Amino acid sequence: MQIETARLILRPVRIEDFDAWVALMADAEAARFIGGPQPRSVAWRGFMSVAGAWHLTGCSMFSVLERETGRWVGRVGPWRPEGWPGPEVGWAIVRDCWGRGYATEAAVATIDWAFAALGWSEVIHTISPQNAISQRVAHKLGARNRGAGRLPPPFEHVAVDIWGQSRAEWDRTRAAAARQSTSR
Repeated sequence: MQIETARLILRPVRIEDFDAWVALMADAEAARFIGGPQPRSVAWRGFMSVAGAWHLTGCSMFSVLERETGRWVGRVGPWRPEGWPGPEVGWAIVRDCWGRGYATEAAVATIDWAFAALGWSEVIHTISPQNAISQRVAHKLGARNRGAGRLPPPFEHVAVDIWGQSRAEWDRTRAAAARQSTSR
């Protein structure tokens, strides 16, 4: 399974991605809204959960690689953990790649794939009310803020807004979202 965009390659995680994953999760600013910085042993558990979800459910976060360099630059993808408020496409990009449109570009491809291959009828994004960067990405994707949401334990204390859209809404806004992915 692999998806290619103009600048990116999206594929399931591989063990060789782990050190870059650890670096992302150790960066306090990059990890701020995805559970906070984690030591290597905790990052291992999250990494293995993503790998296991691919094996058992056929979908999870993709590793995002720059096509030109092959560098691992983040994770973007569809997932639906137990108790989650809906089928989500989430993103996390390494900080030195922020502002390049990678999250939007990868999310557009992932949302297309989730609707086509997984048969989803809607997609959500759980975003902290303080996470202005991810709110801008969601807006570029055509999602709207549906209001406060609730995550399952052990994240029930984390404040999130549920951004989302139906497949029909996506079909209407997809072209604009794709254009937004390369505009900075």
